[in-house]
Amino acid sequence: MKTFHRRNLPHLHYNDGQYFLTYRLANSIPQIALQELQQEFNAYKKLTSIQQKRLFTKYDSLLDSNELGLNYLTIPSIAEIVKATLEFPNNKEYKLICYCIMPNHVHVVFELLDGNKGISKIMQSVKRISAREANIVLRRSGQFWQDESFDRLVRDERELFNIVKYVLMNPVKAGLVDDWKKWNNTYCHPNYLVL
Repeated sequence: MKTFHRRNLPHLHYNDGQYFLTYRLANSIPQIALQELQQEFNAYKKLTSIQQKRLFTKYDSLLDSNELGLNYLTIPSIAEIVKATLEFPNNKEYKLICYCIMPNHVHVVFELLDGNKGISKIMQSVKRISAREANIVLRRSGQFWQDESFDRLVRDERELFNIVKYVLMNPVKAGLVDDWKKWNNTYCHPNYLVL
């Protein structure tokens, strides 16, 4: 079964397949930069794969620049909460391929398992539980994660290879470490290790 819905981003979800998702802290990108990206997105009548990749690269660069300085995910206890919520559905809803927890966003790649409850519900659970626990630790209240996530169906093995490499190398690209293995908040299943 296939579902399609659109908020600010288009979402095409199947009951199976491999997916690449990125979600971020609430208010982690300056509003003016988001508006410019939204205008560029709206200018396309139908988004091609190349255009989608280009827009995502701009989006991810905005996150990596971390202009607003939101970096809750660098706090070890918060990163552990996020790891636990990503790992809990592993082998229940999905097979976890890799993830990287950056200072203000998370990249995750997984393969949906038979009988899963769907990407939207899986991510609602992951984000709701981690937000509740993180807010307790931080002694704060309010929105923790941005409502919407970026998601992409992985089309083939070559694309999967490139995405896994991209996820693992994100801390290096952002200038946080010189070797991806030095970033404590990265995981890759041994069958998918590409570096």
